[in-house]
Amino acid sequence: MRRFGRTLVTAALAVALVGGTAGWASGDSQAAVTGPPPGTAAWRADLVSGRALPDPATAAPGEVAAFFAGLDDTARRQLLRSHPLVVGNLDGAPLPLRYEANRIAVAATGEARYASLAAPERQILAFDPRGRGQVAEVFGDLEHAEHVSVIVPGSDNDAASYDAQRKPHTGPAGMARALREATGSVSRSGSGSGTGAGTGAAAGTGGATAVIAWIGYTTPVGVGLDAADGRLARAGAARLARFTAGLDAVGAPDPVLFCHSYGSVVCGLAARHTDAADIVAFGSPGMRADTAAGLGSGARVWAARGPSDWIADVPNVEFAGIGHGADPTSAAFGARRVPAGDVVGHTGYFVPGTQSLAAFAAIAKGAAR
Repeated sequence: MRRFGRTLVTAALAVALVGGTAGWASGDSQAAVTGPPPGTAAWRADLVSGRALPDPATAAPGEVAAFFAGLDDTARRQLLRSHPLVVGNLDGAPLPLRYEANRIAVAATGEARYASLAAPERQILAFDPRGRGQVAEVFGDLEHAEHVSVIVPGSDNDAASYDAQRKPHTGPAGMARALREATGSVSRSGSGSGTGAGTGAAAGTGGATAVIAWIGYTTPVGVGLDAADGRLARAGAARLARFTAGLDAVGAPDPVLFCHSYGSVVCGLAARHTDAADIVAFGSPGMRADTAAGLGSGARVWAARGPSDWIADVPNVEFAGIGHGADPTSAAFGARRVPAGDVVGHTGYFVPGTQSLAAFAAIAKGAAR
């Protein structure tokens, strides 16, 4: 009985923190955007070369890839022109076709907040204008990359704000750019930090790295009850699992998932359903698992937290659906530690020159031990 009482007190403390102390802020409840994109009904009703089209709601990415492999260029472009929003979000469809489809879909919204995403040089891999908007953008050559990383962000990110100029290294697009640049300068001397994620690279681990900024789920606004609850993370986990299956279907390498803040909850729930090579949680409130092994993934699991990150003040509990469980940086959790002693605040992990960014680059290149 006494133990139950302590649990109630701890849960009450968690709710109090969510309400606005220790760095947490109030937030508005969000409706998760799920399911296939707008335009799916018209797509289902269409035919190409007399063939039915794969159902975006049920067809596995491998089935989608096989379908497009059986089409000639004329048929592919017919679908691109008729259904850009579906083609642009169809995991397993050819990458260049998705990029072009999303340029058309973004421009078709006529919304100024999305206009920059339609620039010819941008590689938008997914775009969904519903709600606050979702987007995935590729930095680098995903078709030929030897290594692929996916940035999975936390609260307050959407298609309009994720690449804000005020967040050059802290927003998802800024993180992706910083990581891709850092992977070009990982040392190949073989030196490292011994334990944890050193910056040294083993011989023969070169090759191009592509990085994807993935805002493919409805993130919490602020850090209120949505951020303390797993509802949005569960919806996001299903979308992340399908997205990574789509990468696999087009021949991309097994990805490294870099999971920030609430994004680490998404990654924790998706872990067993992805083929990730590594999962990196940083600034994490918990991953809805007691241990790294409890994630049910074959991936190596890493964790980082800076000394001034306010997430450390959030109780690592889970009670009645509130809170996300064990601290991934604790020894008991069993993740490999990433050095982060010079990280400032909750979002400074990709700032150039930090230990964390150097270690992240080594992990992204498959060079960390």
